[in-house]
Amino acid sequence: MRFSSKLPNAKTTIFTTVGNLARKHNAVDLSQGFPNFEVDEKLKSLVTDAMQSGHNQYAAMQGYYGLREIISQKIETLHNRSYHPETEITVTVGATQAIFTAITAFVNHGDEVIVLKPAYDCYEPAITLNGGVPVYVQLDADGYRVNWQEFKNKLSDKTRMVIINTPHNPSGRIFSKEDMLQLQDILRPTNCIVLSDEVYEHIVFDGNEHQSASRFEDLAQRSFVCASFGKTFHVTGWKIGYCAAPEELMHEFRKTHQFAVFCVDHPVQRAMAAYLKNEEHYLSLPSFYQEKRDLFQEGLKDSRFTFKPSEGTYFQLLDYTEITTESDEDLAKRLIVDYKLASIPISSFNEHNRQDGVLRFCFAKKRETIEKAIQILNSIP
Repeated sequence: MRFSSKLPNAKTTIFTTVGNLARKHNAVDLSQGFPNFEVDEKLKSLVTDAMQSGHNQYAAMQGYYGLREIISQKIETLHNRSYHPETEITVTVGATQAIFTAITAFVNHGDEVIVLKPAYDCYEPAITLNGGVPVYVQLDADGYRVNWQEFKNKLSDKTRMVIINTPHNPSGRIFSKEDMLQLQDILRPTNCIVLSDEVYEHIVFDGNEHQSASRFEDLAQRSFVCASFGKTFHVTGWKIGYCAAPEELMHEFRKTHQFAVFCVDHPVQRAMAAYLKNEEHYLSLPSFYQEKRDLFQEGLKDSRFTFKPSEGTYFQLLDYTEITTESDEDLAKRLIVDYKLASIPISSFNEHNRQDGVLRFCFAKKRETIEKAIQILNSIP
């Protein structure tokens, strides 16, 4: 058969490549962003209860109403923004599906979409599949801040959407209130949609607050806010998240959503609705993960790696430029093969594979895993 690939330049993701190599060499794995500790037994029992209670058939296409209702309450409490659970919130198969659906619903052939690099690797393929054109704004290597003048210069009459991610993967930085206000001011005279990837919304450190797009009037009116229960509650394999947006945007989103997945796992939705009633299940996450971040950083204070403390997410970048001039891909492979420790090279997410001299480590791990990684990193001459 003859056919033309819609993603001719797509390669195996760095996560798969590193993961396979880590398993081959039995390495301590701080590469991929998922915890290696157990899920709350209460949450697991709630799923079982939902199954035993007969919630085993299709849920509503938009999501179980009780879950959408409590999501609405959570957003209003945290960000002072009211989303109607009937028309403005949809439960999704993780945030990745929400992101893909929003792009598919609105990006047409030739439309431009601004992507801040380094960027998580699901954005660009979705843009390309829908005939869109990614337009890159590369964040600086010293702190990964946005040059808002450069961002403004990249806008054109073809710009249909801009994608932001805060807290930011892979850098671990968060957008400040000033960042969000600048974004709002720049976009106010435009017709651009904002796709705000906020999967680490509850993992912010040092007393800072997550600045959701839903907090800002003009941004909220043009934004899809995408979030992940998998990241929040250590259940990445359950693939459940949600999307919030104004009714007119959500109406179009659901047209695509219903034919992509129709609905999300019903008993898991019921369990999440019950679990979210206790606000401490997510309000306690900053201190829970900051303890792990601080353990990791404190253990490396005498190593040859340098770093700026992660502001959010459960990732920490380590600068290795005082150790070697190797590319980050080469060093990441050498750490796996020679030292049995896996991390993610950041160049894979930069424009033109820019080398920043850093590796990304995930500290969403058991204490003993973090301590073993510290021991290995301190042994590197």
